[in-house]
Amino acid sequence: MTGPAERPDDGYERPAGPARIPGPRGPADDLDPRCAPVPGEPAASPVLPELSEPAAPPDSAVPPDSAVPPVPPEPPSAGPRCEPGYVRPSHAVLKSLLGAWALAACSAEETHAVEEHLTECAPCAEEALRLRDAVGLLHPEETLDLKPLLRSRVLEDCLGKRPARIPVPAWASPYDTETARLDALLQDFGDSEWHTPVRLKWFEDEERRSQRTTVAGVIGHLMTVDGLIATALGLDDPLGPDAPRGADPAARTEFFWDASGHPTTRKVRDPWREQGHTLVRTVSFAGGGVAELAVDYGAFALPLGDAFLERAFECWVHAWDIAEAVDYPYGAPSGPHLHRMIDLAARLLPGALAQRRRAGLAGPARGLVEAGAPGRTLHLQIEGAGGGGWDIALDSPAAKPSAERRVAEIALDGVEFCQLAAGHISPEEAAAGQHGDREAIRDVLFAAASLSRL
Repeated sequence: MTGPAERPDDGYERPAGPARIPGPRGPADDLDPRCAPVPGEPAASPVLPELSEPAAPPDSAVPPDSAVPPVPPEPPSAGPRCEPGYVRPSHAVLKSLLGAWALAACSAEETHAVEEHLTECAPCAEEALRLRDAVGLLHPEETLDLKPLLRSRVLEDCLGKRPARIPVPAWASPYDTETARLDALLQDFGDSEWHTPVRLKWFEDEERRSQRTTVAGVIGHLMTVDGLIATALGLDDPLGPDAPRGADPAARTEFFWDASGHPTTRKVRDPWREQGHTLVRTVSFAGGGVAELAVDYGAFALPLGDAFLERAFECWVHAWDIAEAVDYPYGAPSGPHLHRMIDLAARLLPGALAQRRRAGLAGPARGLVEAGAPGRTLHLQIEGAGGGGWDIALDSPAAKPSAERRVAEIALDGVEFCQLAAGHISPEEAAAGQHGDREAIRDVLFAAASLSRL
């Protein structure tokens, strides 16, 4: 009888072709889907030595068409993951890298392996999303505005490498910086924001005063008072030929506000900024002696160097008023610039105290001394950025402060002292650390508030 040999009727059909034993299967965590066989195609298994079978009878030859040719193994896909010798990290290792991956702290190879694993492992993918959301909470959104000190640091670095041929005087640098900061605040203001109401505050006659205007009105006020320095330097007065002569800052401001039949608009920004640039250029080319040039403020006069510091202080204070009106944060000046402003206010305190005493608003002098002789002294300690210590003569501006004759001491934060000197807080509201003569402390706090004006 010819034909295929009979097989046992056990329900099991043996595969055709030579017998094969599948190779050991790797753990699920170590499988690389890029190296796995394509579904629907035979898997490429390593060929082991064929097992011997009893020889078939000569008359039981297998028909040629029934033989199954061996399927060649599929070549691995190109890439570093299937290179010879590559061992893919286990599930435990990849899971331990999820935190570093969320923080973007993995190497390129680790990042690739983790992201590849996340496409296969749903639990790890969910954990990765939770970790990435948590990382977002660690990095809150920051303002897009430049840091206040960035301009100073950039200029300092540039000038350190290549000094300016014509440097800006140190006493004019705070004014240059504060006008630039205010201009940056105004840069993106729309027409409506220029008409935002702003309330200017100061301290006068033992009580707080205020004046309502707009953002554009504040810039006009700054420009007209800066004009006092312009006229002292022989430059054009921003108020023109009809400007009131010998007028104080308040009168000049009222003249500017009343001169126009329409509310001040954003057009005031360009002349204000150009005047500021001109003032800085002029004093930079003028040389060192110009710092002692007197600037007439009507009721008093200041040397040009102090006038620039006073204008820098007022520019910062009114920029603060504008930022508060539009609900925008605005920081204090840098420490060195703030120190110069506080120093100017401390040097003006003995004169302000004497003026209040002549008006009957302060206690009488306890002991008159000759000019230059030591007299009663109050020590003013300013804390924080720009802080320091100043001794204030109490009985006469001409007296010499003396540590041996200290009768009182006041401690204040630097920004709070500036708010007091600007009339933004009253002497009673100043959270001062006080020690010593209560009358002297009260007189100095009120004298500091009286430095403010419109």
